[in-house]
Amino acid sequence: MAEDRIVFAPDDVDLARSPLRRGIAEPTFVLGAFNPGLTRLANGNLLLMVRVAEALAEPIRDGQVRSIRWTPVGYRLDDFDAAGADVADPRFFVLSGGAYPFLGLTSLSWLLPVELDPEGQRIVAVHYDRAIEPDARHGEYGIEDPRIVRIGDRWWMTVCAVSGGRLCTVMYDSDNGLDWRSCGLVLDHGNKDMIPFEGTVGDRYLALTRPLSDAWFAMPPDDDDAGGPSINLATSPDMLHWRPVADFAIRPLKAAAASKLGGGTPPVRTARGWMLLYHGVEKQGAVGVYRTYRALLDADDPTRILEREESAPVLEAAPDLIAPFAHQAYLPQPVVFTTGIVDAGDSWLVASGEADLACRMTRIAKARLD
Repeated sequence: MAEDRIVFAPDDVDLARSPLRRGIAEPTFVLGAFNPGLTRLANGNLLLMVRVAEALAEPIRDGQVRSIRWTPVGYRLDDFDAAGADVADPRFFVLSGGAYPFLGLTSLSWLLPVELDPEGQRIVAVHYDRAIEPDARHGEYGIEDPRIVRIGDRWWMTVCAVSGGRLCTVMYDSDNGLDWRSCGLVLDHGNKDMIPFEGTVGDRYLALTRPLSDAWFAMPPDDDDAGGPSINLATSPDMLHWRPVADFAIRPLKAAAASKLGGGTPPVRTARGWMLLYHGVEKQGAVGVYRTYRALLDADDPTRILEREESAPVLEAAPDLIAPFAHQAYLPQPVVFTTGIVDAGDSWLVASGEADLACRMTRIAKARLD
């Protein structure tokens, strides 16, 4: 396999088999097929759980800006006054005049399982019959950014569910990595990156979290850490009931370019501890520049950060990779958003979303990361 390549892109999605066809007859297109969860199946093949962001070909019509919404009886379109909406960002629109800046999504995301060969070189199957879509009101505007781990003989997957009432985490489980069952909502505050560890510490499950807020308090002037979104830790006896850990946080550093941090891959156990790849965002333009960094946590006490390196990213955006379909790109700043990792012998296979557009697979030698 090439060291770094695109393995799945918008044109690889057959929208005739989209779950949205049950309610949306109007033309749609794939805004992005990206940010995939990654795991290895029992047969040795890889599974990408691809986030498909499906958008209306004509989002504004007759003075109305339109969005897609799941309901128990099928998908429907909602209309909002375009005169009161900021539509500068192709991913969402902002409604003015309310008590808060309310957002509307221009696409609805669902999850598509894509099976690859063991080295990630070839698509074996695209499982449209196992696609995962919203199934409750807390996901009425879509489910996003899956993360998958295998612990023992079970697979677990977290997704971010979006609705008008909450931004929350939903847990799924599976006994084969292909057929998934929703376990329902497990984290109820605004949280974009709840990511389980691929394994336990003693009898406890662990997960990274990244709470969101409209405002942050300043850190002390003599502290190296900056305020703002950071990576926290939670524990659980059963993967369903979670309690925050007070003594852990990977916070932005005042001296670093990244002003916002969030989880990336599930932490995996190595000979030296729990290794994780996470994202940092440098302020630039409307979106910011996303890069992937590495941290190492103590194997027996993951609240202890053994190593953290942000001067040299593990991954940066690679615009050349999407050159064949660059006309489909819509983000003004470079973005790589890393979401999955699997063991490949003397290397790691790392899955990322490239430019919020396509799925990227990178082979990285373990000697570089472990």
